[in-house]
Amino acid sequence: MPPHRLSTITAITSRYGWRGVKGLIIAATVALAGCATNGQNEQAESSMRAMRDSFLVQTKSDPLGAYLSSNQFPSYSNSQYPVNLGGSSKTIAGTALGVLGTKYKFGGNTPYTGFDCSGLVIYAAEKSLGLKLPRNSAQIAHEGISVKRNELRKGDLVFFNTRGHRYSHVGIYLGDEKFVHAPRTGAVVRVEDMSQSYWKKRYNGARRLADSSGRILSLN
Repeated sequence: MPPHRLSTITAITSRYGWRGVKGLIIAATVALAGCATNGQNEQAESSMRAMRDSFLVQTKSDPLGAYLSSNQFPSYSNSQYPVNLGGSSKTIAGTALGVLGTKYKFGGNTPYTGFDCSGLVIYAAEKSLGLKLPRNSAQIAHEGISVKRNELRKGDLVFFNTRGHRYSHVGIYLGDEKFVHAPRTGAVVRVEDMSQSYWKKRYNGARRLADSSGRILSLN
């Protein structure tokens, strides 16, 4: 070991003792690990943002893509709903729209793993409202209060029969007959039109979320 390094170590040891040196080493290791974690989070957020932006570019020529980018609905633009893997978004709809393009993954409930339909709703509700929901769509269908179709508001949960039984699929209503959801294996989180015949004939109802005291939450 070079003499100057040895003298530096000797000086530190004399001042802090071996326990102090050990503590400094541990603190430095934790700090470096924290830097690595922050770097990984930044990379993950960048990857998610690229995935979402790519999805929006690929779909902008179809009707739903045009709807998302329309000036009539600026609140749905991706600039207002940035990817946010660690924090919370202001709205349940905004949180879900922030992960557009994320792959479908059965049992998934994070942007890292991918989402299934209930996983997306659970993720968005917890991040935006601090609300923990049950794990499957049939259980979620008992949360909050029932809402008539003609009284739907952005942020309400909409349910469909896609597997031969009621409430087998769930999404988040956006307004104007649109909803965001994680559809199926091989697909990605995307926006659909409830007025399309497939969804129209499978619609099972909607729920508006409430907290444990029954107070209706601000959704949007």
